[in-house]
Amino acid sequence: MTIRKQRRKEGIPRGVISRLPKYYRYLSGLSQAQEKISSAELGKALNMTAAQIRSDLSYFGSFGLHGYGYRVDELKNHISAILGLDREYSLVLIGAGNLGRAIASYPNFRKRGFIIKAIFDADPEVIGTELAGLTIRSIDTLEDYLQANPCDIAVITTPKEASQAVCDRICRAGIKAIWNFSPLDLRVPNDVILEHTHLTDSLLQLSFQITNNETEKSS
Repeated sequence: MTIRKQRRKEGIPRGVISRLPKYYRYLSGLSQAQEKISSAELGKALNMTAAQIRSDLSYFGSFGLHGYGYRVDELKNHISAILGLDREYSLVLIGAGNLGRAIASYPNFRKRGFIIKAIFDADPEVIGTELAGLTIRSIDTLEDYLQANPCDIAVITTPKEASQAVCDRICRAGIKAIWNFSPLDLRVPNDVILEHTHLTDSLLQLSFQITNNETEKSS
């Protein structure tokens, strides 16, 4: 598959970025016996239009062959490279509560190349205990660890009252990407990438849709 041209990468719409993992997941789940797929087939499977899929992919090059569609393995490999999944990322996890434990124990992160190298917490009762094959470290040693072991991503699962202070510390220590699960919208320097994941937001959106549907039925 030859990439003939490429649209500018600056300012790629957030919606395009959010759909790339969907394409990757779907292609990864296809049978190895399926060698090709059209944009129409992919769109139907993902409840999207073929034009939307072609437009999304055009930000990164010209994929596929006219009248043939896409080779599944090649398209998956291209999207994997676009998403940066052709390398490993080292992570630190700060916060070993229930959510932190669930994230540390989730095996698919490691399968995708996201390797949690160290876990930190402030609770003396959990410091020194084991979680997902790692010994939980004291938060007091965070900066020393990061100086000796530079990491790509920090995952924050601390309580709201501690999350900004933790964020400030890891930014000063040189972390350039943060995955924030705390319920606080963190403030970071311009050169730090921040991804918020507020779990209750999805639940509240679901609640809105249920309420909205009930209102429409009763009207």
